[in-house]
Amino acid sequence: MTDKTKAQTQTSRMSNPLDLVPEIAEVSAALFKAVGNGSVPRTTFALMHLRAGQIVGNTYLTVFHSNSLRTAGESEERITAVSSWKDAPYFTDAERAALALVEGVLTPNPHGERVTDEVYAEAAKHYDAKALATLAVAIGQVNFFMPIALIGRPLPGKAPAEQWT
Repeated sequence: MTDKTKAQTQTSRMSNPLDLVPEIAEVSAALFKAVGNGSVPRTTFALMHLRAGQIVGNTYLTVFHSNSLRTAGESEERITAVSSWKDAPYFTDAERAALALVEGVLTPNPHGERVTDEVYAEAAKHYDAKALATLAVAIGQVNFFMPIALIGRPLPGKAPAEQWT
């Protein structure tokens, strides 16, 4: 690692976004309230959010959501296997359907729509209409924070008060 690369990974690019745009807190609270409606297990959201961080290649999101899963008591096998969930034996069919949804939304498909009828039908086998809408909001939730993570480059593993310049 070069000195420049090491220095870049030890500082964020911006000040705390909540200090700059305090209205973010209201939007964030509304998103957390919406996904906390009880229709989908919180662990499923954490798995989806970890996969989203992996797809966009963001260390902060990946570390943050891996740590959230550890705190919730998830095994290292499950956490590690999120990146290869399609052939990993650690996930329920419902979790697989949720992971397929987030992957479909975030991965360009050169051959057509991202969330195919097959992906949707599989998710609908495991989730009712409210839960499906909640899964969509959960994907929107991680996508709301993604630009802040990609542009601002918060410091992985640091407390919120310590991660911004």
